[in-house]
Amino acid sequence: MITINIIETRVRGFITDIQHPKQKKKININDLELQLRRIIDNYFEMNGYGFFYEAIEALQEEGVLSPIHNKQFNGKSPALPLYYWVNMKAKESKWDRLKMMRLSDTFDFSYYEAHPEYQTEEEWKRIETLYTFLQTADEREVVSIEERSLELFGHEKFLTDPELFPEGRRFLSRIGISEEELNMVKYGEPFVFWLKQGKGYNDVQRVLIVENLAFFHTAVKLLEENVLDYEPELIIYGEGTKIERSFSFFFEMFPPKNYLFYYAGDIDAAGYGILIRLIEKFPDMTIQPALKIYRKMLECIEQRNDQKSGQSANIVYRDAFFQWFTEEEQNILLKLWEEKKRIPQEVLTIETWRRWL
Repeated sequence: MITINIIETRVRGFITDIQHPKQKKKININDLELQLRRIIDNYFEMNGYGFFYEAIEALQEEGVLSPIHNKQFNGKSPALPLYYWVNMKAKESKWDRLKMMRLSDTFDFSYYEAHPEYQTEEEWKRIETLYTFLQTADEREVVSIEERSLELFGHEKFLTDPELFPEGRRFLSRIGISEEELNMVKYGEPFVFWLKQGKGYNDVQRVLIVENLAFFHTAVKLLEENVLDYEPELIIYGEGTKIERSFSFFFEMFPPKNYLFYYAGDIDAAGYGILIRLIEKFPDMTIQPALKIYRKMLECIEQRNDQKSGQSANIVYRDAFFQWFTEEEQNILLKLWEEKKRIPQEVLTIETWRRWL
């Protein structure tokens, strides 16, 4: 938490210093990050860019910053537009205190007291709409967040798309209302999967998640030939980072039980991050790297290629991934990292797999 405050506090300080009440100002996001790197000694060790990214996203959601969409980006991952407008300071518009008191049996207005810049006419209209809905919320059915967003705020993406509605994503937290109170849920994104022939949904115990499409098809063939490591009943195509958004969809389809999830991705910075974030986001699930598959990839090290440009080299994710391997294997992985080399999952084909049969 301290790290987040350091980065976000510095960023907000820089922006406040240049924010003008009568005109927008244009900033280069790389120049802003460079200032942070100069004044924070352990910027890279603390995963400074990750916190910097979150701070910029938060300021965008709050309407302080607006991205300039000209197809120029900052060259990092996750990427940010290279240029932003620093918007004019919001004019304060005090709400009628009697009206606030009338709704205080339902809402906590302390945030608005501390941040009067949010006391706008548009925000008050949303609060009144929300208040009316909550009077009969117990009688309503559970619907998707997009459906409820359209009903209450006039657009299905108001609560989910910070680019279209930077003020919308944090509206519920400002007024102190949860998604559950609005009888709405965020459904997981569907994913492509393969169920082993002859198996039903209730038979699934071991699940293999693979990062790339080519190896997904290879893994399906190996599964049906009964030569795939771990003998999973189900294979999921993770589609890169999409699995971080779609993984919850699994629990909407399959019965609740203690599953064993194996993950196999590219041996590179992005692949490490996907696995470790999955483990962190779903701590109650048993998720681990498919070590047998990664070790086969390490045997194909002669097919290594250059690290993809723009990938965020997160040392925390790297070390968390490395700890699953032996000391000898960690030395090989570290050398690949230092040489900025990677081993793509596509080294595992039907033909190369035969060497292990």
